[in-house]
Amino acid sequence: MKPVTHATQTVLFICQHNAGRSQLGAALLEYLAGDRFTAASAGISPADAVNPAVAATVAELGMDIADRVPRAVTVGDLDTADIVVLMKPGLTLPSSPRGRVMEWSFPDPAAWNVAAVRPLREAVSEKIRATLLN
Repeated sequence: MKPVTHATQTVLFICQHNAGRSQLGAALLEYLAGDRFTAASAGISPADAVNPAVAATVAELGMDIADRVPRAVTVGDLDTADIVVLMKPGLTLPSSPRGRVMEWSFPDPAAWNVAAVRPLREAVSEKIRATLLN
């Protein structure tokens, strides 16, 4: 797989509720890549807030995402994203993405608390390094 190198590409992370995995993916891409990409996230059926354990594990890296608001993925999102990362297999999207699609799979944390989410954070970081920043 070729690494992504164009600095202005938009990477859209999608999960079911836009409260956990997709928020984590977008935040970690921002953290790891700086301004080399535009990171966005969305969900199929958005929750009311970012999962507090996810926000806490990102806060350990010095980023505050607690005030981000989960939102639904739109046809416009899928039309403008250069790369769409499905953070969970089997998601049904409102339309076909225009850009490259990557489907990632991570095991659910044993619990959605900080200690259990840290390994997910590290797994997502490694996947970003291996596929987007390589």
